[in-house]
Amino acid sequence: MKEAPLPYAVVETGPGVARQVLADDPALMTVAFRFAHAGAEGAPHSHPHVQTTFVRSGRFRFTLGDEVREVGPGDSFAIPSGLAHGCVCLEPGELIDSFAPRRDDFL
Repeated sequence: MKEAPLPYAVVETGPGVARQVLADDPALMTVAFRFAHAGAEGAPHSHPHVQTTFVRSGRFRFTLGDEVREVGPGDSFAIPSGLAHGCVCLEPGELIDSFAPRRDDFL
């Protein structure tokens, strides 16, 4: 297992958006994404990892392929491998994402 220094660094990923790895193993990774203000974006992208997202706080509009959905605290969903997705923050908050396998590009 690749060891990252603890605590994991907070990385700015865009205006008003920061990510922090919470835990990792080659098979699985948990990451917090914090959105500081409405309008902050998780840019559209895709990756080979299966992803789950849990909305810890805030409100978000997600685009998942051709589907658009609004989510809030306590909501969760899975994103299949390769599906294009992104989000716009509607109310500041935090997403907790898990990736299988680990996203080595985040370490």
